[in-house]
Amino acid sequence: MAYLDISNVVKRYEGHTALAGVSMQVEQGCIYGLLGPNGAGKSTLIRIINRILAADEGTVTLNGKKMTDSDISHIGYLPEERGLYKKMKVGDHIVYLGRLKGMTKADAVASMHWWLDRFDLKEWENKKVENLSKGMQQKVQFIGTVIHRPPLLIFDEPFSGFDPVNAEQLKVEILALRDQGSTILFSTHNMASVEEVCQQITLLNHAQVVLTGSVDEVKQQHKKNIIAVQTPDTIQPHPEMFTILPPDPVKKNDTRIKLAAGVNVRDAITWLNEHYRLTGFTEVLPSMNEIFIETVKSKNLENNE
Repeated sequence: MAYLDISNVVKRYEGHTALAGVSMQVEQGCIYGLLGPNGAGKSTLIRIINRILAADEGTVTLNGKKMTDSDISHIGYLPEERGLYKKMKVGDHIVYLGRLKGMTKADAVASMHWWLDRFDLKEWENKKVENLSKGMQQKVQFIGTVIHRPPLLIFDEPFSGFDPVNAEQLKVEILALRDQGSTILFSTHNMASVEEVCQQITLLNHAQVVLTGSVDEVKQQHKKNIIAVQTPDTIQPHPEMFTILPPDPVKKNDTRIKLAAGVNVRDAITWLNEHYRLTGFTEVLPSMNEIFIETVKSKNLENNE
């Protein structure tokens, strides 16, 4: 049974359908990527899960029970549009957010101190939020999202605005929360971060699910039968078996080979090994960014036909 189960959710506005029968199942302890171009329906779905909007049709269940307003205390939501009370002191603000989620003051204060120390923000506890840099403010909002240790976390573009060092720190914390049992719904346009942290994904386009599955499964489904071969020799094309592709801009010393239809990797490597001095090979899988662009473009063409 999925921890978060979204079944045939529909949301309509006057003259516009934001979600057209969207279903997805998020297993407990999973980081689940919710992907899609602008206007695909991601934000609408997140708002429905958070009980900000009501679905016109379909159901959302959490841990086997249909969601109600009381479930909001079990969710931590980091919206894309950040917002803090700039005149409040950092420590007071975090405690306030914890209290809103039902924590006792003592527990909220203890958790606030732990997280400030974790993010090297201890010295800023009694400074006003407006005195913090943008990156520091985003860390404070992240702390406010997770302070009550909710079983379900929803992050909307969590790495937006972070430099690489702070983005890496945030990634480490998100993975740690998963390892501690949190279920995480992760909405982003950053496909590199999807590959780094997500186990499962759903791609929305024009209000519908157009792709879903584990990251590994999706990459296997979209592979182009390309292998990268390492050899000191110059490999010549074999029209019946493979063609030679332009070199990879990063791995320039590899020879990239596109297999002909019906030729499998094992047979190609066996033949190459008999005719060239191979030192290694890898199967080239598409990046999530490539899959995202290819799928969205393909579905847009279908919709325009």
